[in-house]
Amino acid sequence: MNERLLQFIWQFQHFHKGELATTAGEPIQVIYQGQLNRNQGPDFSGAKIRIGAALWAGTVELHIHTSDWDKHRHQHDSNYTNVVLHVVWQHDVMTGTAPVLELAPRVPAILLQYYEELMHSAAFIPCAAGLHTVRDLTWKSWKESLLAGRLLRKAKLAETWLQQSHDHWEEVFWWLLARSFGMKVNADAFEAIARSLPVTLLARHKNRLPQLEALLFGQAGLLDQDFGEDYPASLKKEYRFLQEKYALRPVHIPVLFLRMRPGNFPTVRLAQLAMLVHHSAHLFSRVLEAGTPGEVKNWFDQPASDYWDRHYRFGEEAPVKKKKPGKALADHLIINTMAPVLFAYGNYHGRQLYKDKALRWLEETAAEHNAITDGFAHINIENMTAYDSQALTELKNEYCDKRRCLDCAAGNFLLKAKSYPAGEPFADS
Repeated sequence: MNERLLQFIWQFQHFHKGELATTAGEPIQVIYQGQLNRNQGPDFSGAKIRIGAALWAGTVELHIHTSDWDKHRHQHDSNYTNVVLHVVWQHDVMTGTAPVLELAPRVPAILLQYYEELMHSAAFIPCAAGLHTVRDLTWKSWKESLLAGRLLRKAKLAETWLQQSHDHWEEVFWWLLARSFGMKVNADAFEAIARSLPVTLLARHKNRLPQLEALLFGQAGLLDQDFGEDYPASLKKEYRFLQEKYALRPVHIPVLFLRMRPGNFPTVRLAQLAMLVHHSAHLFSRVLEAGTPGEVKNWFDQPASDYWDRHYRFGEEAPVKKKKPGKALADHLIINTMAPVLFAYGNYHGRQLYKDKALRWLEETAAEHNAITDGFAHINIENMTAYDSQALTELKNEYCDKRRCLDCAAGNFLLKAKSYPAGEPFADS
């Protein structure tokens, strides 16, 4: 037993209530168990408990043992003077002044057994065998909460970056966009490149594609070698001029090529990013105005410059192929840049319109397929859209892997189902 599990049992009243009484023999009726308090003070606030003939309103404190009251020095803390009931797992030594309720004899053993199984499960997720049994209404509502939580956390990051950029949303969007173009392997390097090249600087050169490429490749440290081809040699010369003009310092995070498909090479992604800047202006404003993710995908229909038709890396010729970003990258950018920044903007300005649009865009974007979504597919959990895959990612990373089953709506449902197999709560008598 631990205090979080004890809180869960009290919060959802998962115990026999027949002939409920204090350790002193006074009858108890729980009218309202109170609201879980995650801050300092007693565990539950606003409780209403009838003890004997008196109705008490106040707080409820929980401990594994009654003696923990003194061990935690609550007798010296004014926050605990309004405790109307001391709920314990096991009553050992009477202490304090609040009536004591012991729960150990009243909690079904199957609940404790199932909780232990969840905590020690070696499956993909603790409740892999039962998740598909969660009722649709509970699952749908929980996915919505998971996705909102994920977007809200990303929104907090965007707000931190907004402070760093002196409230410049276009700048923050540029950083996020570049980071997403870098994919997982080169995300940090691409973000550093974007931070080294402000949008105001890029705007001065947006009409000259070779200059944009020179800036991006130069800041990435990809123009330091000697080239036998004219085009990369000209980029190197252009970069040296721009580097001196703007006092630029290349980033110190190297871009990586290992273990990735040629289409994802950082050279190709940087060339595609340069083309996007070349054909666009005020990208974040356009995102705010766009009605559907389909409009956004059209922005990525431009291939990289002609040099990249025959190259994946400088100086190494390859069969001819236009280097368009493609649908997969466009979906990746909507999921990891467009939707999060829309949600962040709506959250920051209190505009539900943009938060709703972020959720809608995820519903209208194809689902991601990765190790996490594949794991859920193996246990027959639906993954139809990016809305689903983002919610499942949040569930896996923030709840399942951390064994936060007691904070999970699905976990709560399954624990309750184990406790009340007939679907009915324990009788009061």
